[in-house]
Amino acid sequence: MNIFIKKGFSRLPIAAAAALLAGCTVGPDFQRPDAAVPAAWQATQAPAEAPVNSAPAAAPLNGAWWTSFDDPELVRLEERVAAANLDLKVASLRLAESRASRSIAGAEQFPTLEGNTSLTREQASANGVLSQAGVPATPASAASAANGTGAGVSSVPTGAKASAPFNIWQAGFDSTWELDLWGRVRRSVEAADASVESQADARRDLLVATMAEVARDYIQLRGTQTVHGITLDNLGAARDIERVTRERRAGGLATELDVAQASAQVATENALLPQIEQQEAESINRLSFLLGQAPGTLRAELQTAAPVPPTPPVVPVGLPSELAQRRPDIRQAEAELHHATAEIGVAKADFYPSITLSGSASLQALQYEQLGNWGSHQFGIGPSLTVPIFEGGRLKATLSLRKDQQQEAAVSYQRVVLSAWHEIDNALTAYSAQQQRRDQLQTSVADNQKALSLAQAQYKGGIGSFLQVLTAQRSLLAAEQDLAENTTEISTNLVSLYKALGGGWEASYPDQEAAGPAAVSAAPAVPSAPGQPASRS
Repeated sequence: MNIFIKKGFSRLPIAAAAALLAGCTVGPDFQRPDAAVPAAWQATQAPAEAPVNSAPAAAPLNGAWWTSFDDPELVRLEERVAAANLDLKVASLRLAESRASRSIAGAEQFPTLEGNTSLTREQASANGVLSQAGVPATPASAASAANGTGAGVSSVPTGAKASAPFNIWQAGFDSTWELDLWGRVRRSVEAADASVESQADARRDLLVATMAEVARDYIQLRGTQTVHGITLDNLGAARDIERVTRERRAGGLATELDVAQASAQVATENALLPQIEQQEAESINRLSFLLGQAPGTLRAELQTAAPVPPTPPVVPVGLPSELAQRRPDIRQAEAELHHATAEIGVAKADFYPSITLSGSASLQALQYEQLGNWGSHQFGIGPSLTVPIFEGGRLKATLSLRKDQQQEAAVSYQRVVLSAWHEIDNALTAYSAQQQRRDQLQTSVADNQKALSLAQAQYKGGIGSFLQVLTAQRSLLAAEQDLAENTTEISTNLVSLYKALGGGWEASYPDQEAAGPAAVSAAPAVPSAPGQPASRS
């Protein structure tokens, strides 16, 4: 229902009411939730069951964590991924879309001004509405009606001849402005700002995951190349044993069974090479895809074998209190909670009346030469009041929906924080456990190497069986492969730990980049249990 305030209505009460309500904003104010995390990571407080070579420490986290592996090739790959990865380009476009949506929401804070001009060729009907109103169908009376100045005169008989066509020239401006008395627009802008932050942190989270994936694929590539080298070494040793066995068979010191077993061992280890080479090619292709390149593009750069990047002696893991501001997924969950909270204010504002100021000024004439005359001026100005009376329960249902969405976002925030805590704790445990396993595997490799040397010496001296050599050779190959895989897993576990800690986005996508023109500061911390924030009006 529109209620138009008449010309004679006093302007003083309107101005007083507008001044009184100008600062009113309905709905709850956002309060930053408290991230429930421990005071310190358990791995940095309790000593490990066995000493490890690379231990976590409660020191500031290195944003460029990939440099801690001391591998120049890995550093070069990580420096390229932010600009080359296609998924990150899509995320950047989504962020640009959210910023455009924020600009659209912010435009509602300002008046709209439109210019218009038109030329209309008209002819009044002798049998139309004007004839029923008693207006004769003459150019003069039609012009008066077109200008809104016609008055009732003698009626025109039905079937009278229509008037000659005439022109109406018009040019002017129209302006409207909704007074944001209840803060509906301000809450909409606040929600849009939160959406921008959410998209910015979603892109940061994707960057962290992509950088971790690049590091994992690179480390796995180097691990595969290490296994490839071990397999080639063992294949060479197997061929030597086969040659010796054939020579002993020719001298009557070995049997055909020994020769067959030696040949089978050579074939078995030869059969491992195609699968290892396939894994190597797939790792290079995964890295090429992550960097937005065609398959095999990085082969020339990465095909030369190199050792698995070593882990540093000390791994700084930062403080748990910094986690909420460092992990992008927690920041994103907080921004989504902020957005849901602001939307409650938008829904509440719809319950209140809205006042729109509108005005127009234009020139209108039948002759172009008269368009600039003062008599051709016309204008209209005044407020309109819209009051919701009956909406069929739509407003109440919308408000209930927004409150439920806010509660859902609060629970989701708690879940993200708890998941991050578990992820870090598991990564710390796995990193320590795999290092302890490596110590045992190194001992196993050393013992198997000694056993193989003794078995080979005894076999060549004629006091040992070929079965002992074959068994020692297989045991050594398995132990060396286990050690290589374990070394790879330790480095990939460290990557997982860095990813869980949430670092790596600061240089590429800093906080300042996503800050909108009307960034909303958070209120003091409150308990993170989902509940209805305090409202104001």
